Amino acid sequence: MPYTLTRLGVVMGPSGEPLEAEGVLNPGCGFNPAGVPYLLPRLVAAGNVSRVGLARLQVRDGVPVGVEREGVVLAPDESWERSRFNAGVEDPRVTWLPSLRLHVMTYVAYGALGPRPALAISENLRDWQRLGPLHFQYDPELACDLNLFPNKDVVVFPEVVPGPDGVPCYAMLHRPMWEMDWIRPGEQVELPRGLTEPRPGIWISYVPANAAASDIRALTNPAGHRLVALPQYEFEELKIGAGPPPLRVVEGWLLLHHGVRGELEHGVDQQQRVHYSAGAMLLDREDPSKVLARTPAPLLEPDTADERSGTVPNVVFPTAVMQIEGKYYVFYGMADSKIGVARLDRA
Repeated sequence: MPYTLTRLGVVMGPSGEPLEAEGVLNPGCGFNPAGVPYLLPRLVAAGNVSRVGLARLQVRDGVPVGVEREGVVLAPDESWERSRFNAGVEDPRVTWLPSLRLHVMTYVAYGALGPRPALAISENLRDWQRLGPLHFQYDPELACDLNLFPNKDVVVFPEVVPGPDGVPCYAMLHRPMWEMDWIRPGEQVELPRGLTEPRPGIWISYVPANAAASDIRALTNPAGHRLVALPQYEFEELKIGAGPPPLRVVEGWLLLHHGVRGELEHGVDQQQRVHYSAGAMLLDREDPSKVLARTPAPLLEPDTADERSGTVPNVVFPTAVMQIEGKYYVFYGMADSKIGVARLDRA
């Protein structure tokens, strides 16, 4: 894999305001209609209640160095984004779709049924229209209803790609978790037909491009679900998940992802004995469900004090990538408390 990540430091930390009491982390990003770069950080208030903020990116000599906050653009206002015990709109990923002239935000709605993926759209990054939760179409070949399971790390490809039957589609990666006891303690799970590995991995699903062009709400109803990748290397021993939206590169699609090792505590949101690192995969240009290559070791792992100490220690969690003056910069969560930036280069 001919790519490297070079950390450059913290680009955003908690301001001390109540909405950021437990950290700022895991942002999306994009350019507004005037070409101004923005981050859309996850802001975490007391009780692990998350909102999505808007922060203008400050750039010096072509390098992101800080932000200027401009408020909240999404809060857990809908019934399916909150419950008696928890609430949140978490971990936004933002993709600009030139063919639709829209930003698409995927985020985790943390309501009564646990973490569920949802979509919102915007023309300007400031005003967002919810499309609602994702509803995965039933696939009889899998003999599995993906809507029964918690799901995270949804990212949308920035270009139309061929679907399983060759039809031009918008594609999205996601990470279902085969746990039914979110809803019913002790419930047993049958994995999708053909899957023998219970550890969470990366899947892909598709929406026909003509359907989305006719009615943007079609993006919430993906089909053609296929497994892309499972944990394979030591730094991924527990699970993997997609990072920022994939980048089109010479070799195909470059997907930064996170790998998790350590020990998971069942039923705990803010894990304390895990280790999150950033790796990469190359996906095939014409069939992005096919992995061409992947990194056997992390490109970036927790090393600095900000990455090793925080709400969830030992976390490097990439969620956004942006090209500024010809260079790519990756924004990532640092120990679930701050946002770091790293430069992405070809080796």
